[in-house]
Amino acid sequence: MSEPTSTGELALRAQELDAADELAALRDRFVLDDVVYLDGNSLGALPDTVPGRLDDVVRRQWGQLRIRSWEESGWWTAPERIGDRIAPLLGAAAGQIVVGDSTSVNVFKALVAAVRMARAADGGGEARDEIVVDATTFPTDGYIAESAARLTGCRLRPVTPAEVPGVLGARTAAVLLNHVDYRSGRLHDLPALTAAVHAVGAVVVWDLCHSGGALPVGLDAHGVDLAVGCTYKYLNGGPGSPAYLYVRADLQGRFDSPLPGWNSHAEPFGMRAGYEPAAGAVRGRVGTPDILSMLALEAALDVWDGVGIDAVRAKSLALTDFFLACVEAYTEPGRVACVTPRRPEERGSQIALRCADAGDVMKHLISRGVVGDFRHPDILRFGFTPLYVGFADTERAARLLADVLDEMSTEQRPL
Repeated sequence: MSEPTSTGELALRAQELDAADELAALRDRFVLDDVVYLDGNSLGALPDTVPGRLDDVVRRQWGQLRIRSWEESGWWTAPERIGDRIAPLLGAAAGQIVVGDSTSVNVFKALVAAVRMARAADGGGEARDEIVVDATTFPTDGYIAESAARLTGCRLRPVTPAEVPGVLGARTAAVLLNHVDYRSGRLHDLPALTAAVHAVGAVVVWDLCHSGGALPVGLDAHGVDLAVGCTYKYLNGGPGSPAYLYVRADLQGRFDSPLPGWNSHAEPFGMRAGYEPAAGAVRGRVGTPDILSMLALEAALDVWDGVGIDAVRAKSLALTDFFLACVEAYTEPGRVACVTPRRPEERGSQIALRCADAGDVMKHLISRGVVGDFRHPDILRFGFTPLYVGFADTERAARLLADVLDEMSTEQRPL
């Protein structure tokens, strides 16, 4: 059977794929309209369980129980409880993830702690005086890595992920890497890079912001030391929802946080002058958690009940493959170029297209009901969240993209 190439054939193929989609029913668990929402890699859609749950949190737990809710409503244990709900999506056993603070704060905690752990393993000296960081990372990770290097007396060494194995050595203390590149959607080889870092006795920190909830990560299986990630993208936790911090179980006793707060104290209500860290992942906590955002995230995670991350990954790859096929069939050759790797093992859950007038193209697309985003200077990003994006959505997005590109090209042609 030949591959479909015309608009009618691709639209029909989309219907067939949607009819066979085992995750299709999950779309009804989100608050959505007729917009094709392909920006879940920036902010996930609202799960329909969240408004009612938050109403209860505000009116009953806060409004009626008030301070009693720290114990009676489980507020105090929410960071670990919600961490355990996220853990299976990242391939982690319970007791290793704590939720709270922002991704940026957790990157700082993890990176400084990584340097301290690497040095402690070497006998407490400062021979390990280098932090390796992904040179293409999201800017904040780079800023924090630079600050962590100053704080620990390390030299910062920015390199591309492909260059990491070649620069590692006895001086390497910590390595900060992104699992999926935020701009291109490239998926980096977490198992191989983790093994390379471990081979020189260093500690690795993975940023999972663009992979957590979109594809299998395998934190425990691959021996990852530390990991951080946000919850407002593929986990649909809401704007500014708290991030998470993973500390591998056998490292928790050595995790020396640079932000020791009363919430991570062994006796938080003892109010002792001296700090003694709590056991387990709890020592990754700092101050009082943001309960409203925390419990909105907990409600949002209900949508994952009974959903396997392998099925999500399979649909993600099918959606992105289909989108690329539609773009190639509908758009003028050479008008856009795909910067996301075609190989499934090198692709996250987004497609990035390069075109000279990307900013204007995205504005026109949004006005027509296809919401992606633009990254300076020339990148169109389309994030595919398998829990609520379907194949008909995907075909429609590619078709409207082609229409916008054709119209803009016509306007730019000389009379």
